[in-house]
Amino acid sequence: MNCKLDKPYPPVEVERENVEYAKILLEDYAGELGEDTAIHEYLFQSLVVEKEKNFFKEIAVVEMHHLFILGELIWKLGYCPAFYTIDSSINCPIPWTSKYLNYSLNLRDILLEDIEREQKTIKRYQKHIEEIADPYIQKILARIIEDEELHIHCLKTLYRKLGL
Repeated sequence: MNCKLDKPYPPVEVERENVEYAKILLEDYAGELGEDTAIHEYLFQSLVVEKEKNFFKEIAVVEMHHLFILGELIWKLGYCPAFYTIDSSINCPIPWTSKYLNYSLNLRDILLEDIEREQKTIKRYQKHIEEIADPYIQKILARIIEDEELHIHCLKTLYRKLGL
């Protein structure tokens, strides 16, 4: 099953430096539902779900590309693409942690959790498109959403195929 769109991404550009936009994107980059978490999650799953190893690795590679794009955006916005988010109430960094991961070994639970995480991720990206008034960034986030929608489709297809 192909879980990668054959469609280019918009160029990684920003209108101007904007640290506030970069801080918003840190959530997509290294937050609980961020791309770094998705990469670790899918890599873990590729190790523990033998039959579907390549399926999960393929999605992890797409998420890795998203991470790289977001890191480039954060850097171009004038902020360091470090693996943390910013707690805006106290302006303090919250480091990425492996506690964000689901360590389930049950394929049914894994697929249902992945579908739910992808859905939440899409909602967060949509929220960030509304918060960030930079058309370059909006286009990139919209394109990433298309990948996440395909991932949901692939995960649901695998769930049905396996009769779970």
